[in-house]
Amino acid sequence: MSATLHAVDLAAGHGDRTLFAGLDVIVAPGDVVGLVGANGAGKSTLLRLLAGVDVPEDGRVGLSPPDATVGLLPQEPERRDGETVLAFLGRRTGVAEAEATMDAAAEALADAAEDAYTPALERWLALGGADLAERAPQVAADVGLGVDLDAQMTSLSGGQAARAGLASLLLSRYDVLLLDEPTNDLDLDGLARLERFVAELQTPAVVVSHDREFLARTVTRVVELDLAQQQVGVYDGGYDAYLREREVARQHAREAYDDYADTVGGLEARARMQRGWMRAGVGKSKKAANDPDKMSRKFQQDASEKQAAKARQTERRIERLEVVDEPRKEWQLQMEIAPAPRGGSVVASLDAAVLARGSFTFGPVSAQVDVGDRVVVTGANGSGKSTLLGLLLGRLSPDSGRASLGAGVELGEVDQARGLFLGEQSLARAFGEAVPDWPDADVRTLLAKYGLRGAHVGRSAASLSPGERTRAALALLQARGVNLLVLDEPTNHLDLPAIEQLEQALESYTGTLLLVTHDRRMLDVVRTTRRWVLDAGRLRED
Repeated sequence: MSATLHAVDLAAGHGDRTLFAGLDVIVAPGDVVGLVGANGAGKSTLLRLLAGVDVPEDGRVGLSPPDATVGLLPQEPERRDGETVLAFLGRRTGVAEAEATMDAAAEALADAAEDAYTPALERWLALGGADLAERAPQVAADVGLGVDLDAQMTSLSGGQAARAGLASLLLSRYDVLLLDEPTNDLDLDGLARLERFVAELQTPAVVVSHDREFLARTVTRVVELDLAQQQVGVYDGGYDAYLREREVARQHAREAYDDYADTVGGLEARARMQRGWMRAGVGKSKKAANDPDKMSRKFQQDASEKQAAKARQTERRIERLEVVDEPRKEWQLQMEIAPAPRGGSVVASLDAAVLARGSFTFGPVSAQVDVGDRVVVTGANGSGKSTLLGLLLGRLSPDSGRASLGAGVELGEVDQARGLFLGEQSLARAFGEAVPDWPDADVRTLLAKYGLRGAHVGRSAASLSPGERTRAALALLQARGVNLLVLDEPTNHLDLPAIEQLEQALESYTGTLLLVTHDRRMLDVVRTTRRWVLDAGRLRED
């Protein structure tokens, strides 16, 4: 079915805080709209409004035709206890819900509910329910899922869960697709498959992503939610064109305000000068009150009145000017990574290390990280990257061979799960326990610098969004002294400004770095000295 999604004068907010207002967008067949903005700007909120999950504060969302199906795939696939991979695929593709609706309508046929059964059947068929079970094994194999479809979703690794999410997208037959961070946790092969899928879409799609290369390769238009300016910007063309146009627009906005401010400042200065002359004239007029020369007194009075009239005229000119609001400065994460004293010359090493995990065997691997090395690690999901880090950092012990962490290592880490901030205690307490020498006021000040203010620090760490947990983990790197920095997919859930700040912080960091990432622009930007590639548990150096 050919469908079009349109939003008219849409508005949303949290309490008294407005996220966006007056948003108009039409997404037609073949359109891939990239939705960008800082964390907290309302991107996920907008997707939920477009999907009909939430109701807007103002405006409306419509579909043409009205019975078109809309699929919202959230950024963190929910893994339910007892749910198999096949059941997960059925739920994510909408087939399971459509089937339940169809079965309920079928049971009610005896009550003359035939009118409800026919559209339910048509919806189930349109979503691909008739052959989902036949299509699923091939798609799962194509994305390298590597597990039986009867396996429990809760038993899958993070990489496998990401592949299952990709499989659900490739299997979906929605008329409109809304994708929230679909690139998270995908390896380079998964990203290539996702890009091909999105680039070949004929159905309308709206994509939220912080993967700059993915956006550059797929989107046809960009909608920016600018929280600082309280504005919605719509930019035709791809992502790189959006970056250029946004920079030009911001420069013009700044120039327009500067011109306005200069004009107002000059007129206000002239008005002050004219009123000063008027007051001086009044003073002289008073002194001349006793002057017997009537002409002199009249001259002083006229001069004073003329200056008052000129001042009023100048003030009216100011009032007639079209007001240009000053562009608000965007909040920026000014990230630093605190250095620690240098440790030994060998930071970590493996010597013929082997570790078996079920059917997967890592190694034998021999490798050494020396002080000052900047190592980037790449490889497909399931190739052993997390095992490599676990052995190097001493969290895992090899079945054979040797693994050792050097003396004097001060570790700073951002892991895939952001595991330090998953408990029920408050963020302030969880962070404070990690830096016990820090006063509570200093903890809160540092967290605020990373965009985690009063509304965040009292909440349980587990209730934070993935992006907020990532910011907390980055803040901890500044609080601690670090001479070995380990970043495992650090760009997942970070907004674009924060990713750029992280890249700048890495440029100035002088310690040893271990970076695991599939972010292709980060791979190009971050300075490295060595590149390791893992393939099926074996390590090679490029």
